[in-house]
Amino acid sequence: MTELKALRLRIYQPHAHYRIPFTYQRRHTYPIPPYSTVIGLLCNVLGIKNPKGEGEPHEQGCNDSNCTFCKLKKLKISIAGRFESKTTEYTWFRNLSKNSHIKRFGSTNIREINGYIEHIGGQSPVSIDILNEVELFIYLAHDEAGFLTKIKDDLKNPTQRLYPLHLGRAEDWIVFREEPTLVELQEKIPDGNYHHFFWIPAHYAQNGQTPGLRYRVPTLYKLTNGTRNFKYEEAFLNDGKIIGLKGYFDEQISMPVFFSKRLEHEAAK
Repeated sequence: MTELKALRLRIYQPHAHYRIPFTYQRRHTYPIPPYSTVIGLLCNVLGIKNPKGEGEPHEQGCNDSNCTFCKLKKLKISIAGRFESKTTEYTWFRNLSKNSHIKRFGSTNIREINGYIEHIGGQSPVSIDILNEVELFIYLAHDEAGFLTKIKDDLKNPTQRLYPLHLGRAEDWIVFREEPTLVELQEKIPDGNYHHFFWIPAHYAQNGQTPGLRYRVPTLYKLTNGTRNFKYEEAFLNDGKIIGLKGYFDEQISMPVFFSKRLEHEAAK
């Protein structure tokens, strides 16, 4: 039986929103974060500052064996989680276009309504779906065990972090249910209902099985002329019923683990 060493992150969030990118006036959320959101957390804790800009050495092929971002791109990620309830918040978003400002105030030279000075631009009502009492299980695998140890140490003592640690919106702070832990995974998955949502990458589906709704889940991106151009992993969103799938299994907590392909090169374009 094949074993694999991985880093397990068990995370709690009182509230979270993992936005589905093509939703606007009502902003829907995935039930668990996409790969890109987890990558953002790792870049934050490792102190990686905007390494994906156009013309950066990483985009040209970095040969530095000690480059943290190049090592990060060789990670494989597994994400599972659940939440207690979902609520919808109603808020106002600012629109800074000139036409929106004129529509609200009547002139570009006016910022006052009913005796109050307001911010420039207009306002748009937006509904945001919020997950409550979120629990996540994130596993990271890498060819270099030392890099997993570095991530573990930086999560325990995030002296290099760029911002407060969060997943989703900036206000969606995280709490660790346990210290980040290196674990040995077994290559097997018993059939059953595990009562969590999972991203199951398409390469796990066999014999025409479709273990959930299929998505193109964002991973890494390249910044081009101010626009984020993402790579994607084809993955199924599964609601916890696992039947006939082979992957890895965390015996300590009875949790299936489905790793993405390596972030670099292998993700679908």
